[in-house]
Amino acid sequence: MKLVIIFGPQAVGKMTVGQELAKITDLKLFHNHMTIDLVSNFFSYGSASGKRLVHLFRKEIFEEVAKSDLEGMIFTYVWAFNHQSDWDYIDNLCQTFEAYNSDIYFVELEADLETRKKRNITENRLTHKPTKRNLEWSQNEIVNSMDKYRLNSDQGEIKKENYLRINNENMTAEDTAKLIKETFLLNDKANKELKKS
Repeated sequence: MKLVIIFGPQAVGKMTVGQELAKITDLKLFHNHMTIDLVSNFFSYGSASGKRLVHLFRKEIFEEVAKSDLEGMIFTYVWAFNHQSDWDYIDNLCQTFEAYNSDIYFVELEADLETRKKRNITENRLTHKPTKRNLEWSQNEIVNSMDKYRLNSDQGEIKKENYLRINNENMTAEDTAKLIKETFLLNDKANKELKKS
């Protein structure tokens, strides 16, 4: 079992890179908006009920995947490094998978604000993240959140063995995914399918 956590600020390309990584490995993509957008049909994600449900759904999915015979999972997350609760969340996620002797990989993406604002309005993002379709709100949120949250780590702050930081401003999602796969020697989907045939 492998868990790849892709994190970084909003619209840096986490989901799109995750989609490409899922195509070339046997890992399943669980991007964070799968639960946020589900719950937002009933409750605002900012509400107590919304947060509780998102947390509950994610926890159940993590536990089922961790103990399954799946190859593994890619999870995307906006990690606020200046909030201890986010560090605790990642620790709890890791503990869930470590209980089943999983390998865990940390991938941090970074890109400048202008790149992220352009990516925020791409068709792929808006197709898969309905709550981002209010473009005035989502563009403002990208900018305003920078005053409240530190969404990339400081140098040397993450002390994990399997850690890769990528500035993907000028990289395609495909090339970023290939770099992740090659760095961590993740199983090649095509090779496995060839062996089966």
